[in-house]
Amino acid sequence: MNRIFILPFVLFFSILSAFAQPQPTGALTIFSEDGDKFFLILNGEPQNNIAQSNIRVEDLPQPYYTAKIVFENKAYPEILKKNLMVADFDGNFLDVTYKIKHDKSDMPKMASIPYSSIPAQQGFIAPSNVYVAHYGVQLPPPAAVTTTTTTTTTTNNVNGANVNVNAMGINMNVNISDPFLNGSVQTTTTESTTISGNNPPPRPANRGCINNYAMSPSNFSAALATLKNQSFEDAKLSTAKQIAGSNCLSAAQISDICKLFNFEDSKLDFAKFAYVRCTEPGNYFIVNNVFNFSGSVDDLNEFIQSR
Repeated sequence: MNRIFILPFVLFFSILSAFAQPQPTGALTIFSEDGDKFFLILNGEPQNNIAQSNIRVEDLPQPYYTAKIVFENKAYPEILKKNLMVADFDGNFLDVTYKIKHDKSDMPKMASIPYSSIPAQQGFIAPSNVYVAHYGVQLPPPAAVTTTTTTTTTTNNVNGANVNVNAMGINMNVNISDPFLNGSVQTTTTESTTISGNNPPPRPANRGCINNYAMSPSNFSAALATLKNQSFEDAKLSTAKQIAGSNCLSAAQISDICKLFNFEDSKLDFAKFAYVRCTEPGNYFIVNNVFNFSGSVDDLNEFIQSR
């Protein structure tokens, strides 16, 4: 009788394990060989609201996309590419790169085949000159542009009259200067533009995490799977700190990691360590829900106040 019930449980846990695995995704990079700045739209979703010349989009869950490229220079026609490939014919996701170059008519064109293509890899760190977008993540508000105009007026070549009068033994010398009499006026206008609220840059390792990108859903799923494979609490805590030390995390992600620990001390230790790696410290109260004792909440709040 016992054998009859073993098989359904094995199937259940096998299915549950399959769903727990991080879903594979692809990545797409498009760059302009001549530095032309453009906007990229994938399947109708804008990927940047500030024109860029080198854009990388990560976390692409589908093998093919329709890409539309709109150039900042309105003299250039839009480029529309259907069935843009980010996976091979076997369905394996790729990290593909397409290049935009000028043709003989000096109009930008995009190659119909990838400039380069390699198997997709998680945790890729893009160069600093590449704008990184995450597919499905809402774009930040567009930049606010303020223009200040300063006008300076100077008067040059001031003309005047010199009158010498000698009458009845009286000699008079009179100088008359009039800036409006046949003078020349020079006007200089200076404009300065200030841009604020720009898109956040790619997350480099030496940049703080506040208002930066948190770990992408696929990378975070892989991190959780790694932590779940750790049998000992000390190893799990050490691995969690390694993940937090090299990535930015949202308050919800930190809370999810804390839930993997069996002991209250481990939860508190990691919650304190990860605070400086949180992209939204104002929402750190979410982490309070992982603790079983109010004393741990008080301890964490005192730590935050001391920061």
